[in-house]
Amino acid sequence: MTIPNDPLTDGCSVHRELRDGGEDGLTPLESLDLSAIHDCDSLLEAMALTAFGGRRLGEAAEVLTQMVCDPKCAVVLTLSGAMTVAKMGLVITEMIERGFVQAVVSTGALMTHGLVELAGMQHYKAEPHRDDAELFAAGYNRVYDTYEMEKNLDEVQRLLDGVFARCAAERERFASRHLCSAVGEILDRPGCRGILVSAYRAGVPIYIPAFTDSEMGLDLGTWIVAHARAKQPDASIDELLRSLHSPFDPFLDLGHYSAGLSGCERLGIVTIGGGVPRNWAQQAPPFVDVLNAVLKIDMPLRRFRYGVRICPEPAHFGGLSGCTYSEGVSWGKFVPQAEGGRFAEVHADATIAWPVLIKAVIERLERTGLSASGPRWT
Repeated sequence: MTIPNDPLTDGCSVHRELRDGGEDGLTPLESLDLSAIHDCDSLLEAMALTAFGGRRLGEAAEVLTQMVCDPKCAVVLTLSGAMTVAKMGLVITEMIERGFVQAVVSTGALMTHGLVELAGMQHYKAEPHRDDAELFAAGYNRVYDTYEMEKNLDEVQRLLDGVFARCAAERERFASRHLCSAVGEILDRPGCRGILVSAYRAGVPIYIPAFTDSEMGLDLGTWIVAHARAKQPDASIDELLRSLHSPFDPFLDLGHYSAGLSGCERLGIVTIGGGVPRNWAQQAPPFVDVLNAVLKIDMPLRRFRYGVRICPEPAHFGGLSGCTYSEGVSWGKFVPQAEGGRFAEVHADATIAWPVLIKAVIERLERTGLSASGPRWT
C-alpha cells in the first residue's frame, strides 16, 4: 500500500506491506466463551488467549505448571503482605502439601499471623465505623479491613517461649528455619493443617530473613532480655537492650539457603508481593558469584529459570516489589528468556489471582495425570 503526501513523511510516499499475522506465525487470540468454561483450569487456559491481565494470569498457569512438574527444578515461594491475616494460609499449605514448593521465604509477620490461625484462634472482619484509637484500647490490631487480636499475640508469645528455650538448649546457635520447624513439630497432630505444620512434615524449610521485623522477632527479643535480666538483676533495661547477646544467627539461614540452591540443577520462584523475602531469595546467585570471585572457588552458580510473580506494584516506582524479572537478569539472578528462562508476571491483588491460579494448576495436573516432582531441598 502506498500512502501519498503523508504528513509524517514530509510529503514523500511510503510503502507498507500489509501482512497477515498468521503468515508470520503469530498466535491468534480467541474470544472468551464462558459457555465452554467448566473449571478454573479451562478458564485460565482460555484467558491465556485473551489480553491484558487475563492473558498474564493464563500464562502464569502455563509457567507454574511447567515449573512444578520439572523434576530437576526446586521451587522457592516468597511471601510478603498480610496474606495469612487475609486467610490465604491454606493456599500456601496446599502448595506445600502437593509438592509445588521446596523452600519458603517469608516475612515474620505473615508466619506469626499464620501461627495464630494454626493454634485455633480467630481473625475478624473490621468494622468501618470504629476509630483506631478505640481499637487500640480494646486490643484490636487493624490490618486494613481485618483485626488481629492482641490476645492472640499474647497466646503466641507463650507458645514461642517454649520454642525459644528448646532451640537454645539443642544448639549453640539457631536461625529462623530452626524456630519454624520446631513450632511445626510442637503443633503437629492428626488432622492439623497449616503452613508451619505442613512444612515440618514435608521437610520444607521456612526462612524469615527480616526476623526482628515481626511479632515473632519481638517475642524472641523479649525472651533474650528476660534471660539477661535474670543473670544481671542490677542492670538497667537500657543497659540490657544496648548489649543484647543472642543465640539467633541469621547467617545460618543465608548459608543453608545458598547451599540448597547450589545443590539443585534448575530453580523456580513464585513471588507473592515483594519486599525483603523476594530480595533475599533472589540474592543467593549474586552471593555465590561473589564467593567464587573472592575465594577463587568454583561453586555451582544457579540462576532462576522459571518465575511467577503476583503483585500490584508497578515497575516505575523503582522499588524491588515492582521490578520485573527481566531487570533481575542484569544482576545475574535469572536466566534470560533467550536462554530458556520462562516468566509470568501478574499485576493484581494476590487474594484474587493467587487462589484461582493454584486451583487451576491443581486441576490441570489432575486432568493430565502429571504431578509435582521437584527435588528435595538439602
